[in-house]
Amino acid sequence: MARTRPDVTVPDLSGKLAVVTGASDGVGLGLAARFAAAGAEVVMPVRNPRKGEAAVAKIEQRHPEAVLSLRDLDLSSLDSVAALGATLRAENRPIHILVNNAGVMTPPDRQTTTGGFELQFGSNHLGHFALVAHLLPLLRVGRARVTSQISVAANENAINWDDLNWERSYHGRRAYSQSKIALGLFGLELDRRSKAGGWGITSNLAHPGVAPTSLLAARPEVGRARDTAAVRVIRALSRRGIVFGTVETALLPALLAATSPDARGARLYGPSGLGHLSGPPAEQAVYSRLRSEDDAERIWQISENLTHTSFPVVESARPSPGSMGAGSRRVR
Repeated sequence: MARTRPDVTVPDLSGKLAVVTGASDGVGLGLAARFAAAGAEVVMPVRNPRKGEAAVAKIEQRHPEAVLSLRDLDLSSLDSVAALGATLRAENRPIHILVNNAGVMTPPDRQTTTGGFELQFGSNHLGHFALVAHLLPLLRVGRARVTSQISVAANENAINWDDLNWERSYHGRRAYSQSKIALGLFGLELDRRSKAGGWGITSNLAHPGVAPTSLLAARPEVGRARDTAAVRVIRALSRRGIVFGTVETALLPALLAATSPDARGARLYGPSGLGHLSGPPAEQAVYSRLRSEDDAERIWQISENLTHTSFPVVESARPSPGSMGAGSRRVR
């Protein structure tokens, strides 16, 4: 007897504007298609215009009524992030859904962004941090749901505080974990600051489990000439419905987090199966590495400095040595 594939009921999104990074393939493409099918207009910022055009054609083939638009975005370039922010602000349309989905995973050798940051930290975290900063006015007007896509890798390793850019000793998997821990800390802190400052934004986290996406596939642009052994194993087991999910099921936690009326801020959504690698999407415990509010504030301030961006100052309810008063302090 065939097993029923899990799914998520998406509410009517007519009149909503959704922005999905990394929408040219994999999970991002699937999310863009589901948003469009539910009636949302979808902005698809992509690094490769040719892949973006192919992605739009795929969605339109299945959903001829879809309203889609491509934008240029290279998350490894803070200038590109700022340019997208300026373009969307000039269009002055409220954003209702933002999914920080795009990412790069475990280049075999250390690479850097145009600003000199380690590629995974710079793209997966700093690029998305800066994007939210540049889009904040539109997110506030739209009372947006911001969903940041982390990874099971955020439940291992740690932030390398003494060498964030891995200049002294590069380790691809640990650097990837760091980028996703940082993004997770940011996503949770964004929700706290929104509540404290009355920004009207709800921010939560999702992770796709493990599925045969392009993250571990051959990617010459990050120095990977052929598929990794890991992705070959994942593909084989995924086809047989063993342990790992599919691209179609991997997108469901983010879809739930970004659209469900029951999804809440400061929560983590992921697959509910064995080891949270696959299965129906559900809320799960926030990873231990994401629970420190001090770490969240630390990475926030570092990220503001590195990206040359800023958010509104809010009053924090967290007491701290040297705070401005008992029980409150100004946070930048």
